[in-house]
Amino acid sequence: MRSILTALAATTILSGAALAEAHGPDLTGTLRIVSDMSNPAPRAVMEDLAERFEEMHPDLDVELQVIDREAWKTQIRNTLSANPPDVVNWYAANRMMPYVNAALFEDVSDVWEEIEGLDSVKGALTIDGAQYGVPYTYYQWGVYYRQDIFEELGLEEPETWEQEIANCQVILDSGRKCYTIGTKFLWTAGGWFDYLNMRTNGFDFHMALARGEIPWTDDRVRQTFANWRELIDMGAYIDNHQNYSWQEALPFMVNGEATSYLMGNFAVAPMRDAGLTDDQIDFYQFPAIGEDIPMAEDAPTDTFHIPAGAENKEAAREFLKFVVSADVQTDINRGDALGQLPVNAQSEVDEDKFLEQGFAMLSQNSPGGVAQFFDRDFPAEMAALGMEGLQEFMVYPDNLEDILQRLEQARQRIYAN
Repeated sequence: MRSILTALAATTILSGAALAEAHGPDLTGTLRIVSDMSNPAPRAVMEDLAERFEEMHPDLDVELQVIDREAWKTQIRNTLSANPPDVVNWYAANRMMPYVNAALFEDVSDVWEEIEGLDSVKGALTIDGAQYGVPYTYYQWGVYYRQDIFEELGLEEPETWEQEIANCQVILDSGRKCYTIGTKFLWTAGGWFDYLNMRTNGFDFHMALARGEIPWTDDRVRQTFANWRELIDMGAYIDNHQNYSWQEALPFMVNGEATSYLMGNFAVAPMRDAGLTDDQIDFYQFPAIGEDIPMAEDAPTDTFHIPAGAENKEAAREFLKFVVSADVQTDINRGDALGQLPVNAQSEVDEDKFLEQGFAMLSQNSPGGVAQFFDRDFPAEMAALGMEGLQEFMVYPDNLEDILQRLEQARQRIYAN
């Protein structure tokens, strides 16, 4: 393989089973891949994927360029327009929509017809009935909680909003807070809005709001905030959360001053590092609110796409099929590689109870949609203004009307452009 950047020492991570799969058609020429998997572990995964795919197709040269993830966010449009490679990394749902609308991403619906096990994430790659990329990893969000404190208080994992509220009151009565959170950097408030809105109004409504199709002053949005205010008025959250980052809010849960954290699975490692054992912490799906609303989830998804101007689309399509195959998904997402969840429901996960729970929730329980998180699903400016408003609401809930009017004015301006 001709790597444009100096390669790190790649770790062999793919199983013999993956290499034994049918290699598909004879591929020739050059397959150019631009990847933003620049951190050491993801980069090793990407380099090994490229090398193994080239080994499977000896007449094909795989040319890999790894770009810093933040730099790629500013470069991708120019790259897709001026000198498009054959495969690129990006993100699902509304984050890919501008490139689909600009005809810069290839329709790969034909690839999806040949692969199985990706039903739970298909919607995140679908626009107007067509698919424009494939996922390769994601991770769950949900409520991580102090199981030992729940047992002490005689609480069970809630399945409904009413049970969540009742549990919270018992926790408050014990002298603890229900939830820790740090909103200094705003995005954590976005997670709460995502879940409350998807549980109150459903996934389709939430995504329509993200696309600017629904006013922020809509009564259904107001109901989301009314549900949220139930918790705020109870005093459910730790005090002064606007002064803490998400990491700085962890000690409240570690010390037992708060019992739960709505967070992504990346929070598990620092909880363990702080001394909590798996017997002390557990995980549950954010409970249902509205009746008969499918349980959508936040599960930020990283993806591969074929630029519309790619030269070797045959090889690119075969690479996409290779990446999402069950065995490859098992290998690249294990703990010593990406350490996240495979997107293929036929894959296996490491023996980690939180990964197993997340995999079951996202792939086996067929969630009612997979959102990408507030700051990925909303356009950048709308996301920034929105998260400012969400944090303000958590601190000053009486400001809701002013917040909604500001966000609505921003919606009309931003989406008009």
